[in-house]
Amino acid sequence: MAGFGDSAGDWPSLRVSEWVDTRDTLHMWMQVVGKVRLALAPMVNHWWQVPLYLSARGLTTSLMPHGRRSLDIEFDFCEHVLHIRSSSGDARRIRLVPKPVAEFYRETMAALRELGLPVSIWTMPREIEHAVPFEEDTEHSSYNPEHARLFWQQLLAAHRVLTEFRSRFVGKVSPVHFFWGAMDLAVTRFSGRTAPEHPGGAPNCADWVMVEGYSHELSSCGFWPGGPGEGTFYSYAYPEPAGYVQHPVRPADASYSPEVGEFLLPYEAVRTAADPDATLLEFLQTTYEAAAETGGWDRNQLEGVAERG
Repeated sequence: MAGFGDSAGDWPSLRVSEWVDTRDTLHMWMQVVGKVRLALAPMVNHWWQVPLYLSARGLTTSLMPHGRRSLDIEFDFCEHVLHIRSSSGDARRIRLVPKPVAEFYRETMAALRELGLPVSIWTMPREIEHAVPFEEDTEHSSYNPEHARLFWQQLLAAHRVLTEFRSRFVGKVSPVHFFWGAMDLAVTRFSGRTAPEHPGGAPNCADWVMVEGYSHELSSCGFWPGGPGEGTFYSYAYPEPAGYVQHPVRPADASYSPEVGEFLLPYEAVRTAADPDATLLEFLQTTYEAAAETGGWDRNQLEGVAERG
C-alpha cells in the first residue's frame, strides 16, 4: 500500500460536522476494544491501565496479559483493519468498513475466542448519554476511511506537541494517552497533593470511578474531536483554584468556558497559525501556569530546566 509521505506530520483540516457519523461509530468501536483492555490490564492509579496509545498506523491497546499469554489490538487507519495479535503468533483481522456496532462487537469477541483468548466485558458504553449496549447498537454504522485517517493525523500532530509539553515536567505526569470514554487525547500533570473527593456524575460511569481518577490535584490538557469547528484543545484544573479563570492565557483565540469549566482553543486556530506547534505549546504552558500559580504548586521542584527557562 502506498504511503502518505510527510502528510502524517501535518495539521489536517477535518470539520466535525463532516465526519460526526463516522466519529460516533468509531467511538463505540473504540469502547469495545477499550473495555477488553480494561478487563485484562491490572489496575493503575487514575485508570492509566485503560487508555489506548498512538501508533505508527493508528491506535493500539499496547501489550495486554491474558493468563500465560499476551495480546494486543490495533486500529490500523492506513489499511483500515482491526488487528488482534497473540503472543503465540496467531492473529485475526477485522475489516473497518461501514457496519453496526453490534456486528463489530460480535466479530471482535468471536476473533478473541478463536485465538483462545476469550474476554468478558460489560457492554454498556461509558460516559455516553442515552447509551445502548454494544450487542443492541444497530444505529451507529458509518465508517469513512478518509475521515478516520485524517482524525488519526490530527491525533499524531497533537501527540507530538503534547509529548514535548510532557517532557518539561519532572513531577508526576501521565503518559500521553487516548481515553476511549470521552474520545480524547490527554496528558495530566500533578502537584503532588491530594484533592477533595470528586462528586462524580459522568454518564454511565460510577462515581467511584471519577473519585479514583481525580484523587490528586491536577492540571490536564488534550484534544477532543468535538465542538463547532474542527475539534477542540482543552485545559482544566481539579480542583479549580481561586483566580484560575482570570489568569491570562495565550494565544488570543483561547478562552475560558464556564459551561464546561475549561480553557478551550479551537483546533483550526492552531492549524492556521504561522507556527502551529508553538501556538499549541503556548496554550498548554499558559493554562498550566494558571493552575500552578493560582494553586500554589511548587514549580521549582516540579518543572524541568526547559520549562523554567
